Amino acid sequence: MAKEILKQDLGTVAKLLSIAPGKSDYTEIERMGGLTNRTYKVSFADGSEYAVRIPGEGTEELICRKNEQKSTELACNLGIDAELLYFGENGDKVSLLISNADTMSADTMKNPLHIKKAADVLRRLHKSAVDTGVPFEVFSMASGYEKIINDKNVPMFSDYEAVKVKVMEIKSEIDATCNTENAPCHNDPLCENWVMSGSERMYLIDWEYAGMNDGFWDLAAVSIEAVYKKQHDELLLSEYLQREPTDADMRHLLANKIYVDFLWTLWAKARVPYDGQPMEDWAQERFERLKGFIAELDAL
Repeated sequence: MAKEILKQDLGTVAKLLSIAPGKSDYTEIERMGGLTNRTYKVSFADGSEYAVRIPGEGTEELICRKNEQKSTELACNLGIDAELLYFGENGDKVSLLISNADTMSADTMKNPLHIKKAADVLRRLHKSAVDTGVPFEVFSMASGYEKIINDKNVPMFSDYEAVKVKVMEIKSEIDATCNTENAPCHNDPLCENWVMSGSERMYLIDWEYAGMNDGFWDLAAVSIEAVYKKQHDELLLSEYLQREPTDADMRHLLANKIYVDFLWTLWAKARVPYDGQPMEDWAQERFERLKGFIAELDAL
């Protein structure tokens, strides 16, 4: 079922298109997916198509748009995102629409070809040797989300503090035993952020949370979102590392799954005042899975 086109957005869409590509007499408009933003596919009579994004309410508390712009421009320069035409100070964005686009799902991301394509995109990103200067400090961000949660009087899980202590213990171990060097990362590679163009080219879109981080975070996030099993994780890692993964690599990956669910649990809680029960449910799902990953790591 198509998402509703908001009337108040139509003027904004026309204004943005008049800036880039410099025309606003589109023939079709369709609302696309997105958790917090509103994105529209806009088509013109000459066959050209664009994606127009309008930021959602409250996102300014969670996202630095200047930082997002830096990472988006890097991705475009690396050829792993669609061409960017305009990026406004508030996060309004216009880009070329990816041709013959097939947005990935948890099922299609299990295709071995797509696993290899995703690993290649992430390896190119992480090995680009570019320091964007954009921080993605997981545990500093977690503290920021905790403050929003407290300021908005959002109830927290009764065992949250005990789980947090365990997460920090795991972080200390991994920092001491694994290479956690920072690289430019996407940090939010949902299945819906992966787009195949035809059968050859994979794109990674939506760089709101991008920044310098341990590259294994991106790998862990792909695994979580696509609901990978061990064989999928092993293929992802072997293609990314260009060698067989070791037990230490697998432990490094699992630890990052824990970090991913820890941070996004808090993000979802911080969104509850804006998005209500769906975000509360999502936070609960993340938190329960996080505890499962901790138990899995303890059993290794």
